[in-house]
Amino acid sequence: MRRLLVLLLLLALLASGAALELKRRWQQPLAIAGDGLLFRVERGDSLRAIARRLAGQGVLADPGLLIAYGRLTGRDASLRHGEYRIPPGTTAEGLLRLLQRGEVVQYQVTVPEGLTLSQALALLAREETLVQRLDGAGDERLSALTADYPSPEGLFLPETYHYVRGDSDWQILRRAFVAMQRVLDEEWARRADGLPFETPYEALVLASIIERETGVPGERGEIAGVFVRRLERGMRLQTDPTVIYGLGDSFDGNLRRSHLRDESNTFNTYRHGGLPPTPIALPGRAAIHAALNPAPGDSLFFVARGDGSHEFSATLEAHERAVRKYQLRRREDYRSSPENP
Repeated sequence: MRRLLVLLLLLALLASGAALELKRRWQQPLAIAGDGLLFRVERGDSLRAIARRLAGQGVLADPGLLIAYGRLTGRDASLRHGEYRIPPGTTAEGLLRLLQRGEVVQYQVTVPEGLTLSQALALLAREETLVQRLDGAGDERLSALTADYPSPEGLFLPETYHYVRGDSDWQILRRAFVAMQRVLDEEWARRADGLPFETPYEALVLASIIERETGVPGERGEIAGVFVRRLERGMRLQTDPTVIYGLGDSFDGNLRRSHLRDESNTFNTYRHGGLPPTPIALPGRAAIHAALNPAPGDSLFFVARGDGSHEFSATLEAHERAVRKYQLRRREDYRSSPENP
C-alpha cells in the first residue's frame, strides 16, 4: 500500500512538473525585438502554416504547442488574413488573439485639394503598399463609375484615406467617389438662395476653379462671390487656371497671350462664356461650400498680390490700378495661385 501511495505521489509530481513546464512554454514571449515584427497572413493560411513559418523565422519556439492549443479550443478556425505588426512581449496566446481580432496594419494616403485626377493617380502610384490596378484617368472602370457625368475629373473627394496592404488604387478612388457624392448632396442641401446653378455638378465645376485660384482659406468665399456675380451678369469668368487645364501637357509653365486668344480651347474662359465643360481639379469640401455660399459684396475682379492672396476690386478702373501695382512689378517669389502640390 505504501509503495502504491509513493508511486501515485511521484506520478502527481511528474504531472505537476509537466504542467508547469507546459505553462512556462505557453507563456514564453515570442522572439521579437525592436518595434515588432511585420508578418503577413495570406488568405487561406492555416494555423499550422502560420506556426511553422514563424518557427522557421526563429520567432516561435514551440509551434506544436500553438497548433495543438488552436485545435483543442477551436480557435484555429477563425483567423483573419492580412498584415500584422506583432509587438515585442507577445505570447503564443496573444498572437492567436491578434489574428482572431484581425488587427491588421493600417496605412494612410492623403490626396490634397487642387490636384487633377491624373496627378492624384500618380500620387497613389507612389504608395508601395497600394496595388496599382488603374490605367490612368481614362481607365474604363473610372469611366463606368462616372458615366453620369461628362468626365471623371473632379468627382473624387481629396481627403486622407486609410487602407491595408493589398488594397488597390481602384478601391481608394471608389471610396473617394462615394465620399464626393455625399459631400455634394450635403452642401447642395445647404446652398444659398438664387445661385446661377441648375445642378450640383455645376457648383462642383466652379468649386474646382476656386480651389485652383487661391490657397488662402479666408478668400474662398470672396473668390466665389466674384465668379457668381460674373455668371449672373453674363460676364466671362476670365480665369487662368481653366486655360492652363485646357492646354494639358502642352503647357510649359508660361501662359501666353496667344493661349488667352485661343478659341479652340474649350476651357478658355477668356473666350467662352459660362462655366467650363468639366471641373479642372479635385475640390475639397471648403471650396464646394464656398461655391454654394459665396460671400456677399460688389467685387467683380481680383488680381494676385504675389504671395498667394488677392486684391479684389468692384470696378475695372480699380482693377487696372491693382494690376499695375502687383503684376507689373513682380516680386522674386511671386505666385498667383496655390503652389502645385
